[in-house]
Amino acid sequence: MFNKTSKPTPPAPKPQPVVAPPLETPNVNLNRSKPVTTGGARPLSSFGGGLLIEGNITGTGDLHLDGTVRGDVKVAHLVVGESGNIEGKVEAETIEVRGRVVGSITGKQIKLQATAYVEGDITHDQLAIDVGAFFQGRCLQNRRVEPAAVAPTVSAPAAQADYGTPSLGSYDMNALSDLK
Repeated sequence: MFNKTSKPTPPAPKPQPVVAPPLETPNVNLNRSKPVTTGGARPLSSFGGGLLIEGNITGTGDLHLDGTVRGDVKVAHLVVGESGNIEGKVEAETIEVRGRVVGSITGKQIKLQATAYVEGDITHDQLAIDVGAFFQGRCLQNRRVEPAAVAPTVSAPAAQADYGTPSLGSYDMNALSDLK
């Protein structure tokens, strides 16, 4: 019923040479025409904790700052890391502060994390301050100005003044002399 036949055994696999996994190296291409992005349309820049920049930073991209900047910063989106330090005016659409900012801050959405230290005025549309954050300054909320409906103007007739009769605002000076 059962026939025991030997089946050919498959050949032994050839030993593959052991290849070490590639080292994690940053993708650096000095000849690229487009900057590396974070999935969105804006490029991401990051300044490490050991950097000191004396001067202004401007751009249309996102910035994560862990170093020190002595100057103004104007970017699209800004994150000041816990070791980040800015001494100057800050402008961005969204700003998240975990570190230290000494200077005015202007943005639409501003969040001060619990580790934030801010000395300066904040001009904002939306502001969130976590418990533990230090903030010394004024909060100035931007108000959206809606155009007022134009009402038809009606000219009122000129009021006629009667200067011949005393008004309620007149005083008898002789009566006031008795108050001495």
